Amino acid sequence: MTTESSSGDAGDGGGGATSGSPPSTPSYALRFDVDYPDRELDRLSSALRIFWVIPIAIVAAGVGGYSSSWPSGGAGAFSAVASGAGLIFIAPVLMIVFRQKYPRWWWDFNVELLRFQARIGMYFSLTTDVYPATDEEQSVHLDADYPNVEQDLNRWLPLVKWLLAIPHIIVLIFLWIAVIFVLIYVWFNILFTGRYPRGAFDFIVGVNRWSYRVEAYAILLNTDVYPPFSLE
Repeated sequence: MTTESSSGDAGDGGGGATSGSPPSTPSYALRFDVDYPDRELDRLSSALRIFWVIPIAIVAAGVGGYSSSWPSGGAGAFSAVASGAGLIFIAPVLMIVFRQKYPRWWWDFNVELLRFQARIGMYFSLTTDVYPATDEEQSVHLDADYPNVEQDLNRWLPLVKWLLAIPHIIVLIFLWIAVIFVLIYVWFNILFTGRYPRGAFDFIVGVNRWSYRVEAYAILLNTDVYPPFSLE
């Protein structure tokens, strides 16, 4: 973000930063968030979610090989980080390395596929009763910055990003194991109270957010900024 300032203002002390305004932290090249379901959820739908999700998972598998990561919570799962979950991957690598280009239609397909997978993953994670749409944002928000390849990306880095991402993948394996147990707890909690525990929600969304940032770095290839080890 940029701060507008007037070059004619007096008393700036040479145009320094405005006092009292904390420096903004630049956002990562991929952002992920989910609306918290602050209401009573449908208990029958939640109880049978593993069956309700099968038809839309089959649709997603036909579009982009979604079966490689279902039902772990979307493309964020470590298996999806390793496989790309149906994303166009090899072709952008070759284009970035040899032509320093990332065709926009490949990018648009990848981002829309990630969004579709994320909606299915969050539906399976019980965060919503609304059946996943193929083309609507709903309660799941995923945004990614289209890269200026010549300015933003090192043309040779895509060849080794998968290797550099291994520390993240190791951590995410353990986090996704924890997610399985948290989801079991959430399932029972919804059955008995109809509510989604806020702490469990933040953890599951955070693990997905972390995983998507790793995927943006290693598979979507829209940034060379190493992803943070963080759920935030």
